[in-house]
Amino acid sequence: MTTPHVGRPPAFAFLESPLDRAEHLRDHADVLAARWPRARVVVLDAEGRAAAESDGSPRMLEGAGLAAATGGGDMAASALFLGLRGDETWFAVRAEAIAGNAVTAGIPRWVDLRGAAATWPAFEATAFAQARAVLHWQARHRHCGVCGSALEYRRAGWLGWCPRCELEHYPRTDPAVIVAVTDGPRLLLGRNAGWPPHRYSTLAGFVEPGESLEQTVAREVFEESGVRVRHSHYLASQPWPFPSSLMLGFTAWAEPDEPEVGDELEDVRWFTFDEIDAALRGQSPEGGLLLSPSISISRWLVEAWHAERAPTD
Repeated sequence: MTTPHVGRPPAFAFLESPLDRAEHLRDHADVLAARWPRARVVVLDAEGRAAAESDGSPRMLEGAGLAAATGGGDMAASALFLGLRGDETWFAVRAEAIAGNAVTAGIPRWVDLRGAAATWPAFEATAFAQARAVLHWQARHRHCGVCGSALEYRRAGWLGWCPRCELEHYPRTDPAVIVAVTDGPRLLLGRNAGWPPHRYSTLAGFVEPGESLEQTVAREVFEESGVRVRHSHYLASQPWPFPSSLMLGFTAWAEPDEPEVGDELEDVRWFTFDEIDAALRGQSPEGGLLLSPSISISRWLVEAWHAERAPTD
């Protein structure tokens, strides 16, 4: 049994052109403050949307302009340091931290992360994803989980420190498997009730404590479909900051069981190569199969399965 697309470069959002996170600079507030005036700054609103131009393209602000509009001060001390790209230093701030000034008033549009992933250049979309994930963690973790005291954010926004019990809190990432399940000639896909009509995707689920990734694959596939997995193989991963997941992409070989719908999905079914082929070509008949958008690892897993089985000239 071959492994689909080993070595194939992944092509989905939030993966290309990442920043050099320069972790060694997070403890050097003086260096970051000196870099602030010429820094590029991603501004996010309370809903996690990023500042954009009227046409939806990214609007990255400059540190000096933000400092002037807010009356100066050490803005770098409260901003999230994202990292470096060459000579550029990148930060992120919440719009509420600079609200009421000409800079935020002049922002014509706010774009959500899914929209940015589909239309922005890869680098800007990846920086936005990083900023959204960490700022969302800060917004949802304002107090110590042990004693309830308000946290102080240190290390350029990457550490929440409790002044009472001195416990350290770090941004969380929730691992989840996403799986292209095949019995050989067919691919198993499911759909949630809230999705657009005819949209199907690869199966996915979160890793539970004390569980290996391979065990998660087998458990989640069985829970969602009743299909028994024989073995699985890891292929690639994708940061998925909606709000804080890491999608771990697998292919799995399964028994040709008849799918049984459980409590989590509206429908689960096997699709033939011809059905997948038509959907990827945009040639499915009306009411036919719709696949996940190209920003997601789910689509890449489907494409990998398809490519491995496509006839060669």
